[in-house]
Amino acid sequence: MPLPVFPSPRVLGALQRVLLVALLAPGMLVAVIAAVPALLVLPFVTGGTERCIKLLSAYTKYARTLLTGSRPAP
Repeated sequence: MPLPVFPSPRVLGALQRVLLVALLAPGMLVAVIAAVPALLVLPFVTGGTERCIKLLSAYTKYARTLLTGSRPAP
């Protein structure tokens, strides 16, 4: 029985999802670490609470999109 030259589509899909998360997660981590000082100072500035909430909701949306997009298709 010859070995297949190309992996199955299911294996390729799993590999694609792993690579997608591996490439995008470090960028998100750097952005969150860079925003920590702003998240610590903004609540004490006038109108900063709203900006802090917008920043956190943007990070939450990005993480949700990253994780939802990496799930396998049903």
